[in-house]
Amino acid sequence: MTKHTLGLGCWAIGGPFYMGDRPVGWGEVDDATSIRAIHTALDHGITLFDTAQAYGTGHSETILGQALRDRPDAAIITKVGLGIHAKTRQITGQMTDPDAIRASLDASQGRLGRDHIDTVLLHLNDLPTDEAAPIFDLLGDLHREGRIGSYGWSTDLPDRATAFADRPGFTAIEHAMNVFFRADQLVPVIRAAGLTGYVRSPLAMGILGGRYDKTSTFKGEIRAANDDWNGYFKDGRITDDHLAQLDAVRSILTSGGRSLAQGAIAWLWARSDSAVPIPGFRTPDQVIDLCGAVEFGPLTPDQMSEIEAVLDRPLEGPPRPR
Repeated sequence: MTKHTLGLGCWAIGGPFYMGDRPVGWGEVDDATSIRAIHTALDHGITLFDTAQAYGTGHSETILGQALRDRPDAAIITKVGLGIHAKTRQITGQMTDPDAIRASLDASQGRLGRDHIDTVLLHLNDLPTDEAAPIFDLLGDLHREGRIGSYGWSTDLPDRATAFADRPGFTAIEHAMNVFFRADQLVPVIRAAGLTGYVRSPLAMGILGGRYDKTSTFKGEIRAANDDWNGYFKDGRITDDHLAQLDAVRSILTSGGRSLAQGAIAWLWARSDSAVPIPGFRTPDQVIDLCGAVEFGPLTPDQMSEIEAVLDRPLEGPPRPR
């Protein structure tokens, strides 16, 4: 893939879902609007969509399958490793048994309306490698059988990223990266292994999307959950540190006529030639804005240097799920 490749992430269109009482979705959605947004992306040349069994406990896959019913050319990434209960919208815990994962992929294929899935990723960020090995044995078998085109791991940990990278069909790591978090320990590993880096949180869970400010509040969704891995929000508000960082780089990201979201994506393309941003979306207007990034391409080296000069990021610290 080229450094100008853009996909779209389908977490938000899954609607509400939970781990116990804790919300892990993005709130209520309108399915008709989601389908129009996907069709808008296709109209603008975007043909890569990232989803997961967990998103909306299957609902994201169902809506994506409906939207892509007549578009076999569109590529789908989905993820395995989290058990779901669709009726209660609950994540039931880790799923690591290969037989259960094979059955869950059958269910994904049914929801997506496809007998072949382009890419399957393990969704368990920090699963120990000895527990992950049987899962990747299965995914390797499915790759050889032609049921999946390729496979990889959604992880932020460099040792996990390299553990199975030499296997035939293992092609990708999905990981967090954005203007606020450079992923300095992971990006060189992905590059050296010749893998594609699908970038989640490219807009820092919406902070770099241009719609929110210090008055914005979030309730009943993932940004209000106070998760340990999510340092962007506290008690349903953007942290002061991230608001200050945004103010420091806004004018650079929006230079040349870019929107803030377009600038954030342009930073990723300039940061790594293996990066494929997969920003989330809800509406056709958001998709049009995101697709506009392709027209601009990456930031220049001078712009990247200017951002590094004005942005005071915290130290990355030891690798951890993000």
